[in-house]
Amino acid sequence: MLRGVGDAFAERLTELVGASLAGRDPGREGLARLLAAPDARTLEIVAAVSRVREAAFGRRVKLNLLLNIKSGLCPEDCHYCSQARDSTAPIAAYPMVGEETFLAAAARARELGATRLCLVASGRGPTEREVARVARGVEAVKARDGAMEVCACLGLLGEGQAERLGAAGVFAYNHNLNTSEAFYGEICGTHGFADRRATVERAKAGGLSPCSGALFGMGEGDADVLDAGYALRAMEPDSVPVNFLIPIEGTPLAGLNALTPQRCLRILAVFRLLFPRAEVRIAGGRETHLRSLQPLGLHLANSIFIGDYLTTKGQAAEADLAMIADAGFEVEGGGPAVPPAPALAVALKRGPLE
Repeated sequence: MLRGVGDAFAERLTELVGASLAGRDPGREGLARLLAAPDARTLEIVAAVSRVREAAFGRRVKLNLLLNIKSGLCPEDCHYCSQARDSTAPIAAYPMVGEETFLAAAARARELGATRLCLVASGRGPTEREVARVARGVEAVKARDGAMEVCACLGLLGEGQAERLGAAGVFAYNHNLNTSEAFYGEICGTHGFADRRATVERAKAGGLSPCSGALFGMGEGDADVLDAGYALRAMEPDSVPVNFLIPIEGTPLAGLNALTPQRCLRILAVFRLLFPRAEVRIAGGRETHLRSLQPLGLHLANSIFIGDYLTTKGQAAEADLAMIADAGFEVEGGGPAVPPAPALAVALKRGPLE
């Protein structure tokens, strides 16, 4: 009997999942087919690739809380960012916060069940004074809550800065590649792809856990998605945040809104296959682009941000916790108790067309 088109697709999908589970490169050609698959196949892709996620992480979801410790006033021209020099977005701009804010954020993280606190500062890279200030804040957090993981994201690192952050208690360093090397010039002109890659390598050489991912929805093509994925795979990051563009008014990319929930899920599936044992995190933009399909993303990624992002509000933390529980997952480390959702009130119609 001849195989149908559907059978051939399912067979290729099974091969991709098997390769990933075995720790092998799934292969660019097969991943390209997943990206280009019609929306009607997306649920099938999610169901198959979820086996890779479950093999490494079971039903656990890691929660991360983000703190913007220095906002705006950035000399870089990253077209996607509301804090960049060319942005006219009316964001809150402020210098680096003090230790009390570090401590308050860590307490909030623990309250919500987050086990990682992510400290992000705007700017090309930290000054020595800023590194010292971050170090003091992290030392205060670790003195009060030694089990809290701290990830810093301060821009391009200078000589010895990774080591000084590590000595203060920073566990990981985030610096995303964002897109492919070929496309990078389309989204930023004040630094290049090589600068970003060098900072990830410097953080790794300095003893910090490498955290690096990408941002999609900026006009890139499928080849750029795969190029970014393979460039990241070559650096062997421990955690891989997958961001989707939040088109903020006042930024050069404000008019872009090309992503669909199905497209986002297929991108997440590709990254899970490329990184079977790394922490794959659904980061910025999940509410904007996954929308009502957010729970399906949990079958591919094992980590999310809870609460707000750098300059935009996120979904309410209580809604995130309820979503995790309703989807049959559990918060890594226990997390807060989530009470059963109350029954929705029933509203009666008052007429045939109401």
